[in-house]
Amino acid sequence: GASGARILVTLLHGLKREGKKTGLASLCIGGGMGTAVIVKTV
Repeated sequence: GASGARILVTLLHGLKREGKKTGLASLCIGGGMGTAVIVKTV
């Protein structure tokens, strides 16, 4: 599905709304794996 994209876009909108520069999102991957994404606005 597109849950990872949805979570990332929600994070980006939240950063813009709150005036923050850095955010972190954790995403699950099928089979019990996972990943984390750190984004920084410029």
